[in-house]
Amino acid sequence: MELLKNTVKPLEEITEDSYVRSFMTSVFSRMFMALIVTALIAYFASGSASFLNLMFHAQTGALSIFGWIIMFAPLALVLLMSAGFSRMKASTLSVVFSVYAVLMGLSLSFIFIAFTGASIAKTFFITAGMFGLMALLGYTTKTDLTRFGSLMFMGLIGLIIASLVNFFMNSNTLDYIISFIGVLVFTGLTAYDVQKLKRLAIYSFNTHEQMRKAAIMGALTLYLDFINLFLFLLRFFGNRK
Repeated sequence: MELLKNTVKPLEEITEDSYVRSFMTSVFSRMFMALIVTALIAYFASGSASFLNLMFHAQTGALSIFGWIIMFAPLALVLLMSAGFSRMKASTLSVVFSVYAVLMGLSLSFIFIAFTGASIAKTFFITAGMFGLMALLGYTTKTDLTRFGSLMFMGLIGLIIASLVNFFMNSNTLDYIISFIGVLVFTGLTAYDVQKLKRLAIYSFNTHEQMRKAAIMGALTLYLDFINLFLFLLRFFGNRK
C-alpha cells in the first residue's frame, strides 16, 4: 500500500549507518508491538461469549450490525491515517495505530473460532519466516525493486477486484487462485516496502517529529503486509474445526 510518498534518493546513494538502523528499528518494533496486541485481542475476544453474541446473530450466525462495524472500522482508520498524515502529530498517529491494532484483533477473532489453534500457530511461524526472509532481502539487496513493486501493486488491485467478484460467486476454485496470488503479492510487497522504507530513511527528515510519523506509517505498511500474508497462507495451512 502506497502510504508513504516522500521523494527518495537513488538506490546507489544508500549507505547503512546508525540513522538508517535507528529508523528501521523503530519501524519494526512498532509493527511487532501492534502484531502482539492484535494477536492477544483476537485470542481473548474469541473466548468471550458476550463479545461473540454482539458480533453474530445467535440464530443465523451472520454478522450483526456491530459485527460489520468492527470488520470495517480498521479500514476507516487506515484511510484516516493516510489522509491525515501531514496534519496529525506523531502522538496522534501512534494512538490511532494502537486503536487500529485493537480493532484488527477484534475483527480477526473469528480465525480462532474457524481454525484449530495448532494450525494457526503453524501458519504464523510460516508467515514469520517468509516475512523475515523477504524483509532481509529488501534491506540488503542492491537491486532497485521499484518496477517490481509497481508490478506487485497492480497485482494487489487485481486481487481486490477478484475478491469482490468472488464475494458474489462464492467459488472455491477462484478462492484458492486468489489465495495463491495473494501470497505472491504480499511476499513481494514485503521486500519492496522494506527497501522503500530504507531509502526513505536516507532522505533525512527535517525534524524528529517527521521521522516518528514516517516510522509509524512504515510500521502500518509492514503490519498490513504481514497480516494479509498470514490470512492468505491460513487458507492453505489452516485446519478448520
